[in-house]
Amino acid sequence: MLEILYQDDYLIAINKPSGLLVHKSKYAGPADEYAVDKLTNQMGKKVHLVHRLDRKTSGVLLFAFDKETLKLISDQFMNREVEKKYLAILRGWTKEEETIDYYLTNENEIVQNAVTYYRRLQISEIELPFLKHPTSRYSLVEATPETGRFHQLRKHFKHILHPILGCRKHGCNKQNKLWLNTFNITAMPLHSHYLSFQHPMSHQAVSIRAGLQVNTGFLEIGSILNFDLGKYI
Repeated sequence: MLEILYQDDYLIAINKPSGLLVHKSKYAGPADEYAVDKLTNQMGKKVHLVHRLDRKTSGVLLFAFDKETLKLISDQFMNREVEKKYLAILRGWTKEEETIDYYLTNENEIVQNAVTYYRRLQISEIELPFLKHPTSRYSLVEATPETGRFHQLRKHFKHILHPILGCRKHGCNKQNKLWLNTFNITAMPLHSHYLSFQHPMSHQAVSIRAGLQVNTGFLEIGSILNFDLGKYI
């Protein structure tokens, strides 16, 4: 059963598990199950996907029950009227806070402006030799994308040389292999933990939070790095 975070007559939000594909996509390949189908079966009626999360990304995922609501809430996403916050574990020690303003090329080779603000929450250094370094350093950050580009956070953190741990396409494969060989972990610790918007029908403010799910890669990685993740569970 999918964890329901919010539900009314028009909208429903789930806490998407890491590893679950949102819907069929030529970019992600085939899967045994999809979030859209699972939620449709769980609710006993059709749901419409409002936005997307990568397969390895967990957290708040929003759906609409009808196409009118879908259109109205989708317009808010397009007009950047929705606030989204993510938790991520990055390689290295980042700045305490930073705004990344760096154009990105999407899957159709179109160049688009992209802006991400992040703040560092915690840092860690563990006795894990990497290349010429006797230890490895990591940062727990909260990221707020001001735009919604394809793989924006993964690309932006790679751009500032602090890639998300476990990200294959836009990460550090040597670091990922080190975690696989040392800890048998391949998870990507990227979690959408907060979403806020104006309800398209009631016009009331809605804020949805998604806790880190137990027995997930994010919590396992956080435990190894001695991060205090208790308030995010």
